[in-house]
Amino acid sequence: MSAVLDLKVRTLAPFGAEIQGIDLARLSSAEVDAIKAAWHRHDVILFRSQRLTDDQLLGFSRHFGTLDPPPNQGAGRKSPPGYPDVYIVSNVVDARGEPIGALGDGEAAWHTDMSYLPQPPDASMLYSLEIPATGGDTCFASMKLALAKMPKALVERIRGLEIKHDGTYDSGGNVRKGLAASNDPRTSTGTAHPIVIEHPVSGEPALYLGRRRNAYVMGLALADSERLLDEIWSFVEAAVYRHRWALGDVVLWDNRTTMHRRDAFDPQARRVMHRTQIKGSAAPRRASLGALQRLERLHD
Repeated sequence: MSAVLDLKVRTLAPFGAEIQGIDLARLSSAEVDAIKAAWHRHDVILFRSQRLTDDQLLGFSRHFGTLDPPPNQGAGRKSPPGYPDVYIVSNVVDARGEPIGALGDGEAAWHTDMSYLPQPPDASMLYSLEIPATGGDTCFASMKLALAKMPKALVERIRGLEIKHDGTYDSGGNVRKGLAASNDPRTSTGTAHPIVIEHPVSGEPALYLGRRRNAYVMGLALADSERLLDEIWSFVEAAVYRHRWALGDVVLWDNRTTMHRRDAFDPQARRVMHRTQIKGSAAPRRASLGALQRLERLHD
């Protein structure tokens, strides 16, 4: 356990960190700077035992950039009254039988938030208000460590390629509002981004994959694209942190260097999370030669 200013940082396995003994509703500027430094180093940051209003959750989120509206999920956007920048993730229904949030109780596949946009969100965070006794764990995969596990020849092959990130389906597999179902990744709605990117602050290289469904490697025959994507995705789970939620947990993750997924849980149980995200500060940038040379040193 190491001290960062007056913060206690406990490294999680195989990546990520927990910052202990801090109240996110009452942060000094020095604490904010230390949290940002830890976030850029560890990619996923956990804070336990928080008691936040939506205003306080938004206040903490704003330290990382401009708030971004919730994504267009298949179930529609759901926010608390008066808080359009807070997104409810829940399986709970109200007295009229209407869901109070999105994504229900099913499994959510590996994905990077809103990677189908030209400038995807920089960060996302979840705050747990109600959790089931079992299930509903959230897993995070390090795209920096996944890239580092790849053989040099594969990195060299993909370093100049781009993936088209499909925007048709959300992470629960539902068609987004206003879009039509499509299973041809060459023609579906989406944006192309480099497969190997460089973090704008740390300078570290990482894979940028989005989600597997309807992904397409630009310029390849569809069959060749599928084979290459299957090979790349075989490295996704090279380093995975599984988070088992407790009440009051806040988890902040870097959308540029991680992917995440969720386990299904008992549909009769209640799960309520409030989520915020930070608007993308720039389009994902192709990794520079310097960043890739640092990656090569990890192989040597």
